[in-house]
Amino acid sequence: MKKLLRLPSLLKLALVFLTALVFQNCTQVEIKQTTDETLNITEYLRENPDYSMFLEILDITNYASFMNTYGTYTMFLPTNEAVKQYLKDVGANSLKDVPLADLQNIAKLHILDARINTTLFTDGKIAIPSMYGQYLITGAANINGVSSITINKTANIVASNLELGNGVVHVIDKVLRVADKTLAQTIEANPNLSLFTEVLKATGWYDKLNQPLTYDASKIGSHLTVLSETNDVFAKAGFNNLADLKARYSKSTDPMNPADSLNLFVQYHVVPQLNYLADLATTPVFVTKAPLEVISSKLIKDVIYLNRDVFNGVLEEGVAILRAPSDVTTSNGVLHYVDGHFSIKKRLPAPVYFDLCDQPEMAANVANYRKSTGASFGLANGAYRDITWVGTGFIDWNNYGGAVNGDLLRIFRFRNSANGNNDIEFKTPVIIKGRYKIWVSFRTGDRASANTKVFFNGVQTSRILNLKEYANDPSVAATGIVDRVYESQGYKRYIYPYVKSDNVLSRLVGIVEVTTTGRHLIKFNTDACSGCSGGDADRLDMVEFRPVDMDQIWPKFKKGIKTGIKDPNGDANGDGLIQRDEATKGDNSNSGY
Repeated sequence: MKKLLRLPSLLKLALVFLTALVFQNCTQVEIKQTTDETLNITEYLRENPDYSMFLEILDITNYASFMNTYGTYTMFLPTNEAVKQYLKDVGANSLKDVPLADLQNIAKLHILDARINTTLFTDGKIAIPSMYGQYLITGAANINGVSSITINKTANIVASNLELGNGVVHVIDKVLRVADKTLAQTIEANPNLSLFTEVLKATGWYDKLNQPLTYDASKIGSHLTVLSETNDVFAKAGFNNLADLKARYSKSTDPMNPADSLNLFVQYHVVPQLNYLADLATTPVFVTKAPLEVISSKLIKDVIYLNRDVFNGVLEEGVAILRAPSDVTTSNGVLHYVDGHFSIKKRLPAPVYFDLCDQPEMAANVANYRKSTGASFGLANGAYRDITWVGTGFIDWNNYGGAVNGDLLRIFRFRNSANGNNDIEFKTPVIIKGRYKIWVSFRTGDRASANTKVFFNGVQTSRILNLKEYANDPSVAATGIVDRVYESQGYKRYIYPYVKSDNVLSRLVGIVEVTTTGRHLIKFNTDACSGCSGGDADRLDMVEFRPVDMDQIWPKFKKGIKTGIKDPNGDANGDGLIQRDEATKGDNSNSGY
């Protein structure tokens, strides 16, 4: 023992370590299998008895295991009290008394296949539909001086942004109900829409709005949007009954005839596809069911106006959409209310400013799309409804503060060689028939295509795009070109204020005759790409369709993410457009204005 005590200190330490190791090998050790102990949604519900009844719904429908898997989900979670009220409303004693199909629909309506925090909510529809397929609507309510977020105008969020392992949870005080009535049934159920209902039945449109939802081969639904007029609105316009409306509009003996003026009046109140307030606020022109007739839409502050336009220097006031009662989801569409009577207006050509990143599939990426810190992302060919291309490259959304709305569409790589894209075609927004100049705006790239052809509805325009070109710098006294001269050469600096380092430019590619009002096709094609090997190449910003008799320079555009806040340097409405008088105050110098 004395010899052992006299061992060197290092040797004694090693002996102690070996002894401990022997004992450790004789003891069962629990090894941590995961690095994240955050509960998944189902686990969270099982540990919180306040939500046991919605958990029971998930168990009955077999969604409990689904919500315990890896993913990025959002759940709107009703409390037990909310579920009890639901049972009372449907006359059931327990959840087992509710038909399984109803519980499955409820479960799906409360779940979104994306992580959506309240910071991504707007006063309108959530960008991602529920797993049931219907969109949820957010809003705000003030009860007894306390503000809260509402969902579908019926439920209040009582706890929000509960971050869990596979998603986020928002607790609500009422069970959301699936919209199971058609547009026709929803309209007929409102006593203040009784005259509108009569008109629908007299023209045959009640039956058309009562059809179940269907999908075509491209998975596009038969949704419709209806802009309804209440009895009060009709009365203010001098229409107290169906006879009054027939006397004013019906020019034939058969209102069922699609060519009858009363039938056309109804057609003009029906817009194809699903258009919530958020869509109406961001799209300037909509095709209606009336042949070749469109409705213009404009957001001013927090009010959406229909057909509020200036013609021949005269402002037509249009009618406003009533925000509070609108955005009513139905089984086959969405219903809105307007505050005034309106009918078909013959439309003159109007400008269309087509941001190429205005794609619903891009907007669905709420974590990055049009966020100042958003990361680039893209989808494969075939994943976009309104974009197609030929080639093996890809197309993605690019964050760029120097462009309109703070983004660019990047084509990787735009060339006719291997691993590239030979052409890319877009379906445009609605363009009113008329004669237009087409301007294509882009960010200059040294490896971009210098030989890009543009086709409108399959016909090549008169000019070739050189995406390597840089904008003229108006601040250089010797070489600077003022706007009007630059326009005469087929170019313009479309962003205000002009910043040379942004490297953006707009090029006139031709004049086209749009023969029918509707959506059209614009395609970019390259069959040569000298010096563009390696790296990503082309970044497009927007395409402008301006009537030939319109000012081609003004309005200009504000760069970056729009804030909706009045800008002391222009953009008085926060819509991204800057008028000449707002920006220049008459300055026609060599500043580029």
